[in-house]
Amino acid sequence: MTIAALDVSQYRLPLDPPLTDATHGAMTIFELIVVDIRTEDGAMGSGYTYTAGRAGGAIRSLIEDDFKPLLIGADAGRIEALWQRLWHAVHYVGRGGPVSFAQAAVDVALWDLKARRAGLPLWRLLGGHDPEVACYAGGIDLQDPIEELLARTERRIEDGFRAIKMKVGRPNVHEDVERVGAMRNLLGDGFPLMVDANMGWRAGEAVQAARLLRPFDLVWLEEPVAPDDFPAHRRVRDVGIPIAAGENLHTLAEFQALLAAGGADFPEPDLATCGGITVWRKVAALAEAYGLPVTSHGVHDLHVHVLAAAANASYLEIHGFGLEQFIAHPLEMRDGKAVASDRPGHGVVFDRERLGAFAI
Repeated sequence: MTIAALDVSQYRLPLDPPLTDATHGAMTIFELIVVDIRTEDGAMGSGYTYTAGRAGGAIRSLIEDDFKPLLIGADAGRIEALWQRLWHAVHYVGRGGPVSFAQAAVDVALWDLKARRAGLPLWRLLGGHDPEVACYAGGIDLQDPIEELLARTERRIEDGFRAIKMKVGRPNVHEDVERVGAMRNLLGDGFPLMVDANMGWRAGEAVQAARLLRPFDLVWLEEPVAPDDFPAHRRVRDVGIPIAAGENLHTLAEFQALLAAGGADFPEPDLATCGGITVWRKVAALAEAYGLPVTSHGVHDLHVHVLAAAANASYLEIHGFGLEQFIAHPLEMRDGKAVASDRPGHGVVFDRERLGAFAI
């Protein structure tokens, strides 16, 4: 399976409506970087990553200028060896950041190629635990007035969701408490509800917020503090509210440090930003070794496969950065669960003509 060609493309896609959170403010676009790999015998695989609107050019350049020469002529089946080759080639400027995003797009393409060649859906190739994965609706926005917050949630429930995540991190924590209380009243007792602070608080603020939010029976409080402040995560967790964290961690070593510090109940790797499926699976195994479930962030069309293959899977996030209008087969949901497809590979087929209108 010698790699004969690699192509990389970049797109700036609109977010409608825009999304807001405590750190990024209003987001009106996201960037999509797509990698296509072809072997000498004509087999194909595709992978992708994304950004919150900036630095996509750096990722594209890394793939085109630094990774492509190292991949042409290599054996596409040796995914672990190629991951290590790329990692060490740019180690001096890497160990995370755009390098992890770039490696992710390549890694996903290689796994897709391998699964398609085997004629298997990716989740089966990776072990095949359960194709139905519990999921929740994200994108319940920080700046929505309470009336719109609740109306948006009702629409998600009508769409079939049986778990909801909302944003917190308003300027006054008591506004968050009021909004979470209104949401709990709408959903009723026992309906799974998560909240996401998007790193919006310092440690002391997060501890106070956790104490105020504890009565609302949350599945988790997500990213209460800066992502690499692992002791602060533990302080918040000690309040007695479960913590989800990891979407802004980009290496296996960072997850090891987070879990060693006792900083999370739900490790949350994003395969599109932490180096790909290869690293995501290692984080899931690490979480399992700690007796913890694993969840996901972003790229739900890919994460459904890795969660379907993981014995310790918890929830799949259905993310606000969705590709539904640009792909042939949007994610299927059934009885509040996402269903991993049986199409060979990851099954994400882009509408290249439609994407082309947003190419840069």
